[in-house]
Amino acid sequence: MTFEVDQKLRPELARGERLLWSGMPQQGLRWRTADWFAVPFTLFWLYMLMFGTFRHGIQTDQPPLYLMPEGIPFVLVGFYMLAGRFLVDWYQRTRTYYGLTDQRVIILGGLFNRQIKSVTLATLSDITLSARSNGSGTITFGPGASTSSWFGRSSWGSVNNQQAPAFDMIEDVRKVYAMTREAQQANRIRAVV
Repeated sequence: MTFEVDQKLRPELARGERLLWSGMPQQGLRWRTADWFAVPFTLFWLYMLMFGTFRHGIQTDQPPLYLMPEGIPFVLVGFYMLAGRFLVDWYQRTRTYYGLTDQRVIILGGLFNRQIKSVTLATLSDITLSARSNGSGTITFGPGASTSSWFGRSSWGSVNNQQAPAFDMIEDVRKVYAMTREAQQANRIRAVV
């Protein structure tokens, strides 16, 4: 636990609630599994837009689509998909804080507005671990409801609200997963007693 992350999470704790672990996602620009599909698609998109309409413009004596007012949004979307979304993902991760308490999982984040997501451990049904060989990975809390989970967590930020809450891109993921399972078991035992 770092002091900065601890300070961000402390106001969210209930009376008597103990913080067991805190952290942040890995920082910097990151390549995600979904990018293996998104980047080639975006390059194809921009190629078709720029060179396809340019050739059409030469043959018909009309300006290419990307120079016309109705083509500019397509160019902007293409450049966002190619580079802008990496910057948005990076910025969003600099504002994301994770906490595991003896009662729940807390995720503080949000691109423009502060969002607080809390998942009670006693009622949590699914916890999914996705670990990488370097010890980092993702812990997902609850069933994932989107097809983007086939490609890994999306780097589109809060566009996809269908995804289950997760500690995304954290270090020592297996250790945090074990702590989460222990805290969940302790909560269930307390609920029974």
